Amino acid sequence: MPDDVITPEGGAIRETSLQVALSERYLAYAMSTIMARSLPDVRDGLKPVHRRLLWAMHQLKLDPASGFKKCARIVGDVMGKYHPHGDSSIYEALVRQAQEFAARYPLVEGQGNFGNIDGDNAAAMRYTEARLTEVAQALLSQIDEDTVDFRATYDGEDREPAVLPAAFPNLLANGASGIAVGMATSIPPHNAGELCSAALHLIEHPKATTAELMAHVPGPDFPTGGVLVESRESILDAYETGRGGFRLRAKWEVERGKAGAWNLVITEIPYQVQKSKLIEQIALLLDEKKLPLLGDIRDESTDLVRIVIEPKTRSVDPAVLMETLFRATQLESRFSLNMNVLDASRTPRVMGLRDVLRAWLDHRHVVLQRRTAHRLGEIARRLEVLDGYLIVYLNLDEVIRIIRTEEEPRPKLMAAFGLSEVQAEAILNMRLRSLRRLEEMEIRREHDKLSKDQKGLQTLMGSEAKRWSAIAREIEETRKKFGATELPEGKGREAAERQNALGARRTRVDGAQAAVVVDETAFIEREALTIILSEKGWIRALKGHLAEETELRFKEGDALRFRLHAQSTDRIVVFATNGKAYTLKAETLPRGRGDGQPLRLIVELPNEDEPIAMFVAAEGQRFLLAATDGKGFLVEGAELLAEKRTGKQVMVLEGKAQALLCKPAAGDMVAAIGTNRKLLIFPADQIPVMTRGRGVQLQSYKDAELADARLFTLAEGLTWRLGERVRVEADITPWRGNRAGAGKMPPNGFPKNNRFGG
Repeated sequence: MPDDVITPEGGAIRETSLQVALSERYLAYAMSTIMARSLPDVRDGLKPVHRRLLWAMHQLKLDPASGFKKCARIVGDVMGKYHPHGDSSIYEALVRQAQEFAARYPLVEGQGNFGNIDGDNAAAMRYTEARLTEVAQALLSQIDEDTVDFRATYDGEDREPAVLPAAFPNLLANGASGIAVGMATSIPPHNAGELCSAALHLIEHPKATTAELMAHVPGPDFPTGGVLVESRESILDAYETGRGGFRLRAKWEVERGKAGAWNLVITEIPYQVQKSKLIEQIALLLDEKKLPLLGDIRDESTDLVRIVIEPKTRSVDPAVLMETLFRATQLESRFSLNMNVLDASRTPRVMGLRDVLRAWLDHRHVVLQRRTAHRLGEIARRLEVLDGYLIVYLNLDEVIRIIRTEEEPRPKLMAAFGLSEVQAEAILNMRLRSLRRLEEMEIRREHDKLSKDQKGLQTLMGSEAKRWSAIAREIEETRKKFGATELPEGKGREAAERQNALGARRTRVDGAQAAVVVDETAFIEREALTIILSEKGWIRALKGHLAEETELRFKEGDALRFRLHAQSTDRIVVFATNGKAYTLKAETLPRGRGDGQPLRLIVELPNEDEPIAMFVAAEGQRFLLAATDGKGFLVEGAELLAEKRTGKQVMVLEGKAQALLCKPAAGDMVAAIGTNRKLLIFPADQIPVMTRGRGVQLQSYKDAELADARLFTLAEGLTWRLGERVRVEADITPWRGNRAGAGKMPPNGFPKNNRFGG
């Protein structure tokens, strides 16, 4: 590495490789994104922008009892003092904290247009106003008592909190989401009352398991309600590992009309689903005739969600209609769980439910210790001053004489009565009215009270059990304040109802629901089709069952590969050389007399692989699968059905081997022939029935591969096609053996291409 070059201005130019420079700068950018933008702190559940918003509003004294201030003023303070980023990102963060359909426990109370569940944006910040909520106040509670660390702002002119005291379990209560560099976080909202109950249980039973905590926290609680349809086992696994997901469905009910008529009414939709886009999606599917059971949809929502679904006919089962909507639309959504957060040491890591609650409790323990130490310091300072005052009352005349006669009374007072500098200064600043007898009595009472408080705080600091008891009392107060409670009678009931509306659980936990059988073929008009797949991979469906001699037209240089008769309600299975099975719905295949559509656009079949079989899926089928290396097995037809475009890996291949055949398996004997023209026949029961795998060796080769194989019935003999004729070999004794044998030369007249044909 060459020496640094000193510039005339006194700077230095250092040569370095581009790779090193880029890696250093990208790492700095990645760490900045992770630490200061995307991941929340496990202790207060906030990202820096949200923490700075609350702190700026606290500094502006925008508590719940005060008036509102323009959001533009708030955003300006945050951007100018604490958060050197764009005003739009700051305002978006503020708006989201004020939206009741986005935040389970809003931290900001908005006045004006803050958007709606339809996806409409909030008004500009110059038109809206905001202030803090009670929840935000709980997060900021006692921040002025040295409960948390402060750090310099980006310009060094001010200070901001590194974390909030967080007397409210905000991380899990409000959730969080964000994408950093190489990692992301996704935490759903929960019920604060349930979280407090779980935290209290964890204080009482420090070794409590996640399953025990789930007795208090059965699952997420979304601000828009809905129905959680996830099994307890799945939720437990997600909470234990910190990773998983939750299926959420809309809440619906049947509304009966006259003469047997009925409608479905949706009153709650999944979290983060925009109502207007949801209705547009359903209406579009209705126009495209992809929801055959649905008659009409209309939106009758006010400030409450009310979406009315009309069935096509009265005979439709409501549960089946809703099941088709759940499958096709966002009336069912999945919210992922990835509790990737910054721990107390600012290290990103994935935590489970128990770890997150433990981290919050540990933070509250630190806050309690720091607050207690702060209060002890204040009491000690006040007691020192009060002790000085009491000395004054005991020696009032002498104190007055010293003050009147001495030019420097402070050192004289300190020397005469053994006072500290603080006490002497406090005595010199006393007002004359404080010298009355009544004031002396007040000072003694205050001294006694502070001494008692000091003793209690010292006892608290000396006992961990007492500290946890104090934390438990604080959490119990939080639960009563923000959780669901019994409503009082008479005065105060209205306020309690408002509080209860915030604290009561909104999302119903319904567990894994029983599957509703939906016969999709009942929605499809049944008609006969002929499925055509060309050599170059173009597929199409022609109306009717065309005869074998019917002339088919293809692109120049293309020809027929497979032709089969099917119904529009059938599912077509294509098996390829990569060992994967792909499933096509016959009614979705391109129709008409054209060239059709490339198969590779319908399914994800790689360019280097080719189809080797195509057939109609039916019950009770069994197939023989074999690869070029001679390995094979039997598989049930149902195992070849795939739900995804990527297909289903059924046969696992090794090295350069490729899947060679997929043939119906009917018979008690297996015939296999290799490229070395050796024929082997063995019982079919020597081949296992598998769902997926490599299979077993059907025939052994040296410098050869499997050419063909088939099953046949011993009583009928081995048959093969030679031109237009079918040959039969009744006596197969010379070629009989066991699986994995080498075999012998085939009978005279066996095809030169080593294929059984037919």
